[in-house]
Amino acid sequence: MRVVVKVGTHAIARKTGRPDYPALRRLVSQLCDLRKAGNEVIFVSSGAVAAGIEALGLKARPADTNDIQMCAAVGQARFIYEYEKLFAGYGVKIGQVLLTHADFEERRRSQNVKKSLEHLVRAGIVPVVNENDVVADDELKGLTFGDNDWLSFLIAKLVKADLLILLTTVDGLLDAGGRRIALVDNFRKAMKLVHAGEKGRLSKGGMDSKLKAVKAAVASGIDTYIANGRKKVLPAVLEGRSVGTFFPGSAL
Repeated sequence: MRVVVKVGTHAIARKTGRPDYPALRRLVSQLCDLRKAGNEVIFVSSGAVAAGIEALGLKARPADTNDIQMCAAVGQARFIYEYEKLFAGYGVKIGQVLLTHADFEERRRSQNVKKSLEHLVRAGIVPVVNENDVVADDELKGLTFGDNDWLSFLIAKLVKADLLILLTTVDGLLDAGGRRIALVDNFRKAMKLVHAGEKGRLSKGGMDSKLKAVKAAVASGIDTYIANGRKKVLPAVLEGRSVGTFFPGSAL
């Protein structure tokens, strides 16, 4: 099975933006277990900008694009260093892949992305993908990957993934009473019951961003989960147990 796993900033970073090392270790352990079980894993990770915010002594995500790029440049090095050490503990090599909207706007470039990701996977290397915030000016144009939610969908569609898993800090999609919705087999109907929530101060995503990505993924026939990245949920998801919220492909 080909699986794209995306983790949001707040699931792997503390409130200051500093990497949450127990959360990172728990996540990497699960990703390596998936791979050991024979699954092809592509990992999309947010958190670079947040790590840069903490390293530079800032209180929150800056509004200025140049400052965001600066935070990304500082923070990306921190996160990839930690990931490299953690994956190496399981004998797994990783490869960093940084992308922007431009990489998906033209077929030749998007096919190059596809070939690169698939070649890494075939070679036994786990791609660690993030938006290239250091050079991206998409926020000036009103474009955003939404803390990598949309990016994870684009990748899942591009590589024809069997499953997309979006990891956040809640147990899944919640109804207006705060209760987890286990299964969404009618997307439009379910959205009328949902409390979407707000994004955090370190990131640019939120449940609204995830639902946009989910809607596009299920319309493309990709089974999708939203689950709590601060818990050990990935094995349960692959085993079909009731964790998070499951959106079957084409659940529109």
